[in-house]
Amino acid sequence: MQDTALQDIRSAETLEALQAVKTKYVGKSGLVTKELGSLGKLPPEERKARGAEINAVRAAIQAALDERESVLKRAALDARLQSEAIDVTLPGLPLPTGGLHPINRVYDDLIAIYRRLGYHVVEGPEVEDEHHNFEALNVPWYHPARDLQDTFWLEDGRLLRTHTSPMQVRYMVEHEPPFKIVVRGKVYRYEATDATHESMFHQLEGLVVGERVSMSDLKGTIAEMARGLYGPSARVRFQPSYYPFVEPGADFAVYWDNPRGESKWLELGGSGMVHPNVFKAVDDLREAAGKPRVYEGLTGFAFGLGPERIAMLKYGIPDIRYFYANDPRVIGQFRGELG
Repeated sequence: MQDTALQDIRSAETLEALQAVKTKYVGKSGLVTKELGSLGKLPPEERKARGAEINAVRAAIQAALDERESVLKRAALDARLQSEAIDVTLPGLPLPTGGLHPINRVYDDLIAIYRRLGYHVVEGPEVEDEHHNFEALNVPWYHPARDLQDTFWLEDGRLLRTHTSPMQVRYMVEHEPPFKIVVRGKVYRYEATDATHESMFHQLEGLVVGERVSMSDLKGTIAEMARGLYGPSARVRFQPSYYPFVEPGADFAVYWDNPRGESKWLELGGSGMVHPNVFKAVDDLREAAGKPRVYEGLTGFAFGLGPERIAMLKYGIPDIRYFYANDPRVIGQFRGELG
């Protein structure tokens, strides 16, 4: 039986055939297994010698099975690797590519413009305290401007920032002028959503502080941004407006030719000269932190705009909610457009 079994094992060409041999000899109903089961019929004095003989046969068959299995598995692996070998002379397969979100594309365009103008890009926390978000920006608790910015309040008394302006205060506390920065990030306001309003949106905010910084510097900066976005013929218009953290304040608009062939004024954002009360609040924070007061007598300007509005007009997106709906029909249009 052992010789026959070993011959059957050597003849097995596949793992399936080897399994059949294993079942035939050492399976639950195999020939060797049956021999072991018949030991009970022998006289007690013969069982030990017969059992040792059968177990030796079983061990020899099992060892041969294990060795043959190893050989067949290695051969099967070699065959699979050979079948999956890569022909490096074949042309490559195109891989699916992603694309930048339209908001990020607008951000990149804006930041590239301001970096060329020497601005440093900074970011700040989205969870703010009341002092940095309101009071240090000349918006005390009784100020009516707070009613214009419905706020998401957290249980610990902090809030989701309603604008990127708190970073102006944080940056001025940690740095001394002169400097030019732009701040990018998400902001949050508790308001009803519609085609042009969302409770979470983005802002890009700029701040310049130094000696003899003037309103004409602000206008020149906005004009350069407009030309960078809409071409050398873009024009800029300013009109008076009110913001508690600047004085004087102004809204700015750009005259441009839209994709439908229409020429019109597009309102982009707000701006103005930094209010003296903001500089005073910053110096107070610096003094409390053991730093010198450095902002008295300086001037600066600030501006802010929303990338969503630019993206909606640039890419013909009619509803601001499309930006965050994860609809592949919208975002898929920008797949592969990485520049």
